[in-house]
Amino acid sequence: MSDADPRPSPDALLREAARESRGALKIFLGAAPGVGKTYEMLSKGAEKLAAGVDVVIGVVETHGRAETEALLAPLELIPRRSVPYRGQHLTEMDLDAILGRAPALVLVDELAHTNSAGSRHPKRWQDIDELRDAGIDVWTTVNIQHLESLNDVVGGFTQVRVRETVPDRVFEDADIEVIDLSPDDLITRLKEGKIYLPQEAGRALENFFTKTKLSALRELALRRAAQAVDQQMLDQLRASGVTGTWAAGERVLVAVSEEPGSAAIVRAAKRLADALRAPWTAVHVETPREGGFSEGQRRRVGRNLALAAELGATLVSVPGSTVSEVLIEQVAEMRATQLVIGKSNRSRWFQLWHGSVVNDLLKSGRDVAIHVIPMPARGRAVRPVKSLPDDLAFGLLGAASLVGITAFLGKITEAWFGYQGIDLLFLVPVMVSALLFGRWPSIVSALMAGTLYNFLFLPPVLTFNIYDPRNVVTVFILIAVGLVTSQLAVRLRVAARMSAKSARENAALARFAARLGALSDAEATGRTVCEEVAGLLSVEAMMLARGPDGVIITASEPAALTLNFTDRAAAKWALDKGEATGVGTNTLTASAWQFRPLRTGLGVLGVLALRRPDGSKPIPADQASLAASLVDQAALAHERLKLENDMSDLRATRERDSLRAALLASLSHDLRTPLTGVIAAAEALEPGNDPDGALVRAIRTEARRLNSFLGDLLDVTRIEEGAVRVNLQPIDLTDVVRGTLHDLRGLLQDRKVIVDVDANLPLLRADPVLLQHALLNLVDNANKYSAPDQPIEIFAKRRLGWMALSVRDHGAGLPEGAEKIVFERFFRGMGSDRTGGAGLGLAIVKGFADAMGLEVRASNAGGGGARFTIAFPPGAIVADVEGDAI
Repeated sequence: MSDADPRPSPDALLREAARESRGALKIFLGAAPGVGKTYEMLSKGAEKLAAGVDVVIGVVETHGRAETEALLAPLELIPRRSVPYRGQHLTEMDLDAILGRAPALVLVDELAHTNSAGSRHPKRWQDIDELRDAGIDVWTTVNIQHLESLNDVVGGFTQVRVRETVPDRVFEDADIEVIDLSPDDLITRLKEGKIYLPQEAGRALENFFTKTKLSALRELALRRAAQAVDQQMLDQLRASGVTGTWAAGERVLVAVSEEPGSAAIVRAAKRLADALRAPWTAVHVETPREGGFSEGQRRRVGRNLALAAELGATLVSVPGSTVSEVLIEQVAEMRATQLVIGKSNRSRWFQLWHGSVVNDLLKSGRDVAIHVIPMPARGRAVRPVKSLPDDLAFGLLGAASLVGITAFLGKITEAWFGYQGIDLLFLVPVMVSALLFGRWPSIVSALMAGTLYNFLFLPPVLTFNIYDPRNVVTVFILIAVGLVTSQLAVRLRVAARMSAKSARENAALARFAARLGALSDAEATGRTVCEEVAGLLSVEAMMLARGPDGVIITASEPAALTLNFTDRAAAKWALDKGEATGVGTNTLTASAWQFRPLRTGLGVLGVLALRRPDGSKPIPADQASLAASLVDQAALAHERLKLENDMSDLRATRERDSLRAALLASLSHDLRTPLTGVIAAAEALEPGNDPDGALVRAIRTEARRLNSFLGDLLDVTRIEEGAVRVNLQPIDLTDVVRGTLHDLRGLLQDRKVIVDVDANLPLLRADPVLLQHALLNLVDNANKYSAPDQPIEIFAKRRLGWMALSVRDHGAGLPEGAEKIVFERFFRGMGSDRTGGAGLGLAIVKGFADAMGLEVRASNAGGGGARFTIAFPPGAIVADVEGDAI
């Protein structure tokens, strides 16, 4: 947002709206245990209670501190629930009891706490998320070392690595209050036994509670709080549209690898992105080397990508021949300004063979700041000797066989070509071994080829001696060319395999999208989604939707799959909250299924359930991108179906409206003529035929009433067909009001009418016929809904540049919520049975007003009754437009 465009940011407005729709979160942040976080939270909670706020304690840990326990007295404590665990009974916060109690504010100690097995959520911060979703404000406490992105930093200088961490996103919309205590005061409290027992305090003073470490923790806490406050201030500025200058445009890219220390690289990127207030992306490059990764390396890549996603990064997985080339392309494509990459402790031989990613990036000349993070040195633990895998043994045997066959063929043809023409023949088994069996069999075949060529063909034959120096060069060149050729062939094989995998996935996604695009009903779409996902991911799949009694299964593969109680609870959570649940997630992990919500712009339209028959995680790391694409395609298909159904309903509504308009036009045309004759005949009756005139008056009244009704039908038809002709001209409101009252003099002869329209008001631009007709309907409506002894008020006033012509009755007023729908056709409010109206008069008023560019409003007037207003914008006031002197 620039100074020239001071409009509010939509994203900031959405974030503000999301905060308003949830309970507020306040975090009492400390640098270390014992600074007084719990004490401060309880003290301020007691102040809120005294101020009339409904405050309860969800869970609190006093750690035996007397001054903290004294603060519990005035506050209601929700009893903890008992959780059986390995023959013991543990206690945890009773989440359901708090939700049932529904207080305004709940105090929950120790944000980073890990719940016992069997709890609804693994972590307490997830319990707090659910409380906030229910509209309950939460106050909680945490120390700075528990923040996920600072875990490595704190562990680096304290030599203490905490296992219980909190994602940084929890801090994003929280009100953070730093409970600050100087290191000297904290050490004094520790020595006095106010934090730990004496024997524990001594060990703490020697390790964690040193002045240097406490000062560093204090600085981290203050900085993190300042970042949170700054981010919230920027959101408020953007949401309010206030102009200003701040740093913008930074984009952070981090490379995720299989190295053991790469999780620290991800956290460093998160800290950099937070410091720069920039979006960040984690990219994993799928190189040919990935084909040789161990299972542990694959799991490490998956964990690092999951960590990046949890910390708020966008995930990207890109195939490529080298890491450096892909990173350079991604920097250019994403216009990244900051690149974070790890520098592993590689040997010189490794760098000569594979190259250095860091050096390639520095030589690329890209306009990007490169942050190189040293990786921890690899240990030199002795590895146990493992037997050769079956496929490697088979490859070595195959390579040796190919070389032997080549040597046999060479001996047969040696008499025709001589031994000098046979050397290149030995390159054939080397390349074939590389393409069929991989790297090590191809290397062995190259060495065997050179050795056998020397042994069987170079004089002296059947010895390893070489008499001619030129033949020595030939042997070594043969081995070198064989090695290089084998490595190139291996790379080609791996690249071809990766390209084939990518092509298969792209073809599968294209086929999946084509099949979904050809379907037009939800049942067939769900069945197709289950069939394709089950086949591509080798899982069992179900499509779930919202039913009258909870979650229902709309399709499954294989058929006749069912859900137990735990599975249904997890599925309902995914459907209601739009979050993934079940195995492999952080929510309701007791279920054997993984539930992936189909999130769209129209909301969550369904849930895709996945399960492997062997009980393992349904989506391994190497299939995460494919699974995400399949879920997105399924969500788009369901969104398209919903939009098509909505459009079909809209077309049906339009057809009904068109038919009704034609019917109304036909009724108006066919009945008006005989009604005109009835009226004329009734008025021509002689008085002698009706001595008291009652019959004539009844005929005249009912005929005029029916004529008015048909006139209303005709007017509605004209409005719907767009046949209203507007003749805008300057008019005087007093003339319109006078003409309306003259037309209704018979109807209002016994009614008191109060008129407050100043004759000096400016002229207004409107159609006099349409405006008078609209005002006539408003006055007639007021007459219907007012008691006979109550007046009708007509008044005109000018406010904020607008002119308002209002009609007020003194009846029962509008029903609650009827202000928005009172101008719809056939709407009949309170007292409609008595009035006998058809509900078309106000719809005609709105139609005529819209045709003239005016607005109509309805509201309940103070003191009783309803007020209807025709509002003229400033452009409809002739004096303001043309500068006329009034």
